[in-house]
Amino acid sequence: MAAILVDSNILLDIMNESPAWFSWSAAALSQAANSGRIIINPIIYGEVSVHFDTIEELDNTLGDTPFDREPLPYEAAFLAGKVHLAYRRKGGTRQSVFPDFLIGAHAAIAGYRLLTRDVARYRTYYPQLQLIAPAN
Repeated sequence: MAAILVDSNILLDIMNESPAWFSWSAAALSQAANSGRIIINPIIYGEVSVHFDTIEELDNTLGDTPFDREPLPYEAAFLAGKVHLAYRRKGGTRQSVFPDFLIGAHAAIAGYRLLTRDVARYRTYYPQLQLIAPAN
C-alpha cells in the first residue's frame, strides 16, 4: 500500500484538540500509521511549527508518532509552481495557498496518498491524487 503524506491540518487538529475535528483526525492518523509509512515534509513541519516555542518542543510532540521526514523533491516544487500559476490564471488571489500546492505536488510526484481534511484545492488541482479525507 502506498505511503501516506500527512497534511498539517490533521496534525494541528490533534495537537489543538479541535472540537470539530480531533476525533476524526486522530482516528485517521492512527489508521494510517497502522497501514504503512506516514510522512511529513519541511512544509508541513513549518506550518505546524508556528504553534511551538522551540524546535525541541515540536520534535517531542511529533516524537510519539513514527513519521518519516522527507525533503521536498524539486519536481514537486516545479509542479507546485505550475499549479499555483493555473490557480492565479483562474482568478485565485490568495497567496497562502502555495504551501498546499507544495504538499499536494509532493504527494502526487511521489505517488503517496494524502491524509487531509481540506480537499477542494487538492481535488481541483491534483485530480489524480488519492485523498484520505472525511466524507462530504
